[in-house]
Amino acid sequence: MNRHQPARAAVFSAGSWGTAVAKIMADAGSSVVVHARRSEIADAINTAHRNPNYHPDVELPASLTATTDAATALAGADFLVLSIPAQSLRENLARWAPHIGPDTVIVSLMKGIELGSGLRASQVVTEVTGIGAERVAVLSGPNLAGEIMAGQPAAATVVCPDEETARRVQRACHTPYFRPYTGTDVIGCELGGAVKNVIALAVGIASGMGLGDNAAAMLITRGLAETTRLATAMGAQPTTLAGLAGLGDLVATCSSPLSRNRTFGTHLGRGLSVEQATAATRQTTEGVKSAEAILALAHAHDVEMPITDLISALLHEKLTLDQATTALMQRPPKPEH
Repeated sequence: MNRHQPARAAVFSAGSWGTAVAKIMADAGSSVVVHARRSEIADAINTAHRNPNYHPDVELPASLTATTDAATALAGADFLVLSIPAQSLRENLARWAPHIGPDTVIVSLMKGIELGSGLRASQVVTEVTGIGAERVAVLSGPNLAGEIMAGQPAAATVVCPDEETARRVQRACHTPYFRPYTGTDVIGCELGGAVKNVIALAVGIASGMGLGDNAAAMLITRGLAETTRLATAMGAQPTTLAGLAGLGDLVATCSSPLSRNRTFGTHLGRGLSVEQATAATRQTTEGVKSAEAILALAHAHDVEMPITDLISALLHEKLTLDQATTALMQRPPKPEH
């Protein structure tokens, strides 16, 4: 990259979080191209400087443009930012891979585990593209897109096995309202982001059932415990799970009505079926898709994850809400640590 030229970022795609990160990077000084699936979205971003589907009231920077053509978006890109559903990553990335430049850094915003393979998003990226892990970074943290689009303060963690790559992404995302930290624990960062979605489903269910703050605090705390057990069994550092990508993301996602996973869980807790809750939420809810894959990882590493286990059973309609609550509360007592 020419030091006198702004960095160029390609953001795939124009969803809620993708649009927010595109704005962050534009505000941080990059030239940003958003890849949109639909031409009307790309046209609206280019002409009205707004995304009509997500955050329509927020004006986007002039340095942020859009296209429906993957090759155009990726031409000369220093960064490829991926913000698509985890379960569709492999298929989509295989189509885009031929257009990725030899020096492009890939930044994953995805918080899910691939069904069947049990792979984290960064692992799918390296497998599909053949790009080394030193060029794949993960950005994660307590980042509710609506608040960030409003310019409210937020922080995140950027992790990569290569510290200089993490610092490059950090510089490309640092604005007066968005503070990124760096690290190298990719496993901890990705598992924290994936499992918190399942725990948020549980907190939402409890809320929908009319249970109180004690129940929510129990689920958040014990959810963090089972997330940490799995992550450390897979090689993560415990401190990562106590940080922004672990506890921070968990608290934001479990506590806010802006969280789609918590909202989905609330619908379930009020008696809606999975299909009805999907229709009501109208956005990708990663916890619903990833619960089964996370549970498979837990079994493979001989880790107990009772909350994840019960949520998976609920999603597959193997238990009723009352049965799941009873099963959780009647687990054998044991020391906390």
